[in-house]
Amino acid sequence: MEERATAVQPPELRLLIADDHDLVRESLAALLKQEDDFRVTTVASLDDALDAVASAGDFDLVLLDYKMPGMNGLDGVARMIEANQGRPVALMSGDASRRIAEEAIASGAAGFIPKTMASRSMASSLRFMIAGGVFVPYDFLRQEDKVAGDLSQRETEVLRGIAAGKSNKEIARELDLQEVTIKLHVKTLSRKLNARNRTHAAMIARDKNFL
Repeated sequence: MEERATAVQPPELRLLIADDHDLVRESLAALLKQEDDFRVTTVASLDDALDAVASAGDFDLVLLDYKMPGMNGLDGVARMIEANQGRPVALMSGDASRRIAEEAIASGAAGFIPKTMASRSMASSLRFMIAGGVFVPYDFLRQEDKVAGDLSQRETEVLRGIAAGKSNKEIARELDLQEVTIKLHVKTLSRKLNARNRTHAAMIARDKNFL
């Protein structure tokens, strides 16, 4: 008697999406529900996400919107990693900078997802993080580098010091450079950013998410 082959169903992947924008949250959920292996739960805040994990158990992956209520910067990522028993937690945003993405990963996030990512790439990136990988789109990193006013690495370091409210002397001590060298970097980076002075340069950097 001939045996019939039985189709093997893909393992179900439990995904939690937390975003306070209804349209973004529901559109993303609808997109991912078209995939055979995703079971999607959605909430609108970090507190709701923590409650969902507490009541339903840990998820295979949690996606957190960077600017939604309760996040308090990257503190929300750390809280969710602990609540989700160390299973993957990723950050997503429509306008976060490269620095934010890098800091999120340094704090333990499994990756960074721009909300503008193509649908096919989105599903693949989520599976990659669930499997243990760390994901940040290469195009996102290149775009941020281009936007940052063509500053050198040293100029960017000096600009971060300015944005943190440090004097040239303090920045020089921190970077192990001469104060006159810092002054030169400030002059150069201000010119590149079309800034009137160091304070204006820091304002431009914050407004455009250069840092």
